[in-house]
Amino acid sequence: MVGVAECRAAIARASERITEVDEERRRRHIRERSISITVTDLDTVFDMRLTLEGLADVTVRDPGAPARRAQIGVTVSSDDLVDLADDRLDVAKALFAGRVRIDASIPDLMRLRKLL
Repeated sequence: MVGVAECRAAIARASERITEVDEERRRRHIRERSISITVTDLDTVFDMRLTLEGLADVTVRDPGAPARRAQIGVTVSSDDLVDLADDRLDVAKALFAGRVRIDASIPDLMRLRKLL
């Protein structure tokens, strides 16, 4: 199990990967959205915004702390979060295996699928 600092670093790497995508493709598939990543084994939630420039305004909170409902919710273990960020774990396989749960609207899921 990795810690909060490693998860934060993984989120930063995922943000970098987003900015490596061609700008035109990002403009087609990214709509600014609020995201919450619940890391189950750390009992921690990372709140952030998805933007054309990557993941912004990353904050950490306790799962029980009051917060606005995010437009996209992700539930994952700390190790799987790091593996996803480092492209060692395929998102689709992780979803089907139950290792990652994504709570989002159908249009958001379709846009994310095309980006990933």
